Amino acid sequence: KLGSKINMLIVTSDYYENVSEGLIKGSTDFIKQQDIIQAGIKINYEIKKAPGSFEIPYIINKYKNSYDAFLAFGCIIRGETYHFEVIANEVARKIMDLSININRPIGFGILTCQNLDQAKKRSANNENNKGAEAANACLNILLNG
Repeated sequence: KLGSKINMLIVTSDYYENVSEGLIKGSTDFIKQQDIIQAGIKINYEIKKAPGSFEIPYIINKYKNSYDAFLAFGCIIRGETYHFEVIANEVARKIMDLSININRPIGFGILTCQNLDQAKKRSANNENNKGAEAANACLNILLNG
């Protein structure tokens, strides 16, 4: 039972820092709105940084018993080699596995884009921000799921 407080950990990759900062802003703006909407429930969050998206599942697993929910933010941009597919697929798989194994929601906000312009559009401070979408999905599952 959650009670009157939700503790959330935002784990973000520093690799494309401007993109991650946009995702964080979208999510935290959304969370602050939810504090008003969810009468009697306070949403607290903390932010931890990872060097890249690949390290995010490790950090979530490390703190799995300390938080009610998690947000995973990062950006993986397609390059000239198979590296993009390996990292994108394995990070997504491990985050899904973690969510099921620790029985806690993890909002997936790791962008997988063809180029930096696509990532900037998805992390911009507007209604298309994927950080806000990930926070919405995570809180929806936590509160209603």
